[in-house]
Amino acid sequence: MTEQLTVAAGIEPKGSALDLLHIVRINEEIKAVVAVAFKINIMALNAIFLAKRAGTAALGFGVLSNELRSFSGQLRETMLSLNGLIHASVGEVSVLLLDSRYSSIFSAAAALVPASARLRSVIERREARTAEYRAKLSVLRRSLRSSVEDAFRLVELGGVLAKSAKIEAAYGASFSVSLSQVSGEFDGIVEEIRGSLDTLRKSRFFRG
Repeated sequence: MTEQLTVAAGIEPKGSALDLLHIVRINEEIKAVVAVAFKINIMALNAIFLAKRAGTAALGFGVLSNELRSFSGQLRETMLSLNGLIHASVGEVSVLLLDSRYSSIFSAAAALVPASARLRSVIERREARTAEYRAKLSVLRRSLRSSVEDAFRLVELGGVLAKSAKIEAAYGASFSVSLSQVSGEFDGIVEEIRGSLDTLRKSRFFRG
């Protein structure tokens, strides 16, 4: 939404400003996944109670429901660690944005007073500091991308658990219809999370 308004206003974001827009979009996807992961936890608890009511016919389904509950907890922890990396990235990008503005001012001044050794020295120090900020941001990009890949692999496991639960639901005797409905909801939610993470993996922020 922020990006659309910026473009509509005739402002083409570049460099650090564009990075900041990408980070905002990544953060929105992370919050969506955390919310859905919490929903899986509630569903898994209900599924465990339903499996207990079904008795021995749904033992396998109960075990898988418990694993899905564990999966939702791991996913929330993973996404919260991603959130920490996002906040750190926002900090570095914000510093780079401010640094870029000051550098433009000093460069303009240097063009007016080209022989000023003191001004050149200031610009050189600023350039060295900017390089440090960019190096830190580069490390954060790699860490964030690696964490997104870890989350995606975790969701692949969640998908296997959800599909296995659908198979086990068929052996739930008189509860098979109810168990199948719950397992179908699990599968749909995991696919929704997979879609969000796939969007994260394709973010242009990682191309910087």
